Amino acid sequence: MLRLLYATGLRVSELINLKLTNLHLEDKEGWVRSGKGNKDRPFDLSEGLSNELKKYIQTLKEKEKYLFPGKNGHVTARTVQKIIENCAKKANITKKVTPHKLRHSFGTHHLEQGTNLREIQEMMGHEDISTTQIYTKVSRERLKKIKSLDDSL
Repeated sequence: MLRLLYATGLRVSELINLKLTNLHLEDKEGWVRSGKGNKDRPFDLSEGLSNELKKYIQTLKEKEKYLFPGKNGHVTARTVQKIIENCAKKANITKKVTPHKLRHSFGTHHLEQGTNLREIQEMMGHEDISTTQIYTKVSRERLKKIKSLDDSL
């Protein structure tokens, strides 16, 4: 769950509503169906995450519909929050960790790796680029790496 949230930038609502039929693990991709704004969008999976999900899916009941099943269909957002809180506690992380912070980290880390803002906007499913700018605060280290215009004179 945590790895999928961080690796894809999914919203918690998108994660809990993710159906097995929306995953195409051989192609290393998945689809958010009827996400925020009732829009569909693809998301990419790494080879490692795709393989991990294949193993996990084999542990599910044969007729399971959701990737993360719960009593009434799928797990709740609150259950995901509690799982993340417990994992953070076990890892001795003292800062508050939430599904949304993992999404924010997805955007920020992509920006720090050089992914352009427009691509991050698409991956995160933001309609407006200004929303992406809020999620992707620029780190001080990245700013230090920018070559001065004066150096090119």
